[in-house]
Amino acid sequence: MAGPYKKRLIVTADDFGLSLAVNEAVEQAHREGILTAASLMVGAPAAADAVARARRLPTLRIGLHLVMVEAWPTLPPADLPDLVGPDGLIRSDMGRLGLDLALKASARKQLAAEITAQFEAYQATGLPLDHVNAHKHFHVHPLIAGAVLSIGRRCGMRAVRVPREPRAVLRAAEPGAAPKPALDSAPWAALLAVRARQAGLLIPDRTLGLAWSGAMTPARVSALLAHLPDGLTELYTHPATGGGFSGEAPGYAYAAELDALTAPASRAALTASGAILGGFSDFAA
Repeated sequence: MAGPYKKRLIVTADDFGLSLAVNEAVEQAHREGILTAASLMVGAPAAADAVARARRLPTLRIGLHLVMVEAWPTLPPADLPDLVGPDGLIRSDMGRLGLDLALKASARKQLAAEITAQFEAYQATGLPLDHVNAHKHFHVHPLIAGAVLSIGRRCGMRAVRVPREPRAVLRAAEPGAAPKPALDSAPWAALLAVRARQAGLLIPDRTLGLAWSGAMTPARVSALLAHLPDGLTELYTHPATGGGFSGEAPGYAYAAELDALTAPASRAALTASGAILGGFSDFAA
């Protein structure tokens, strides 16, 4: 693309529906800040409130935040004996769960059923499906990616997050820093990118927010925006209101991430970058 359209930016909030504190932050960050998209956990405790807010915010692009680890399933736990722990939540041991998916046909069958149920629950909201991603980026696992791509295409998926973050952008934003990848999934992410493109899906050229997940402070977000490369970038965050919210990741600076989305410095850096904002569906053409 030429001219002012060289830089395109999607600013996403994950875990929409997790709690009222998250939902309030998403609404505030969209109304008052730079947030353009949110990813809905359809089985989370505050999902109904999130859907109601999304209906009041027609310019906020909503996608599906698939949960395949460490959270609430959509199907009854009894239907997912290989995936769910004694507490009724999907297991948190990602490594062992991934191995079980490779070794057990029953686990793969249950996973496909749960992914399908989450897509169907999203469809039942009536909200347009802007994008798909996954809690803890578990969709980069090759077996899970295959199920998501197959089921998602049947359910109207047109765009998917590929968690690839260039170190050069982070070093430019915070000179002297040596950020490490949030997860050792670069080969799997590269494979997901190839498979998604082959499936005709829109993917971002890069995803910012991985190494500094939970620590996307106002200073970091404005610096990242000041060094935004050309192409399609997704910058994702975990905002929440109030200082007492601990979410699913104690230590995350949820309130600071909300501040980053509404800070005047972020808006100024965005304007100076010349990037245009939107959701995946806005850039699909």
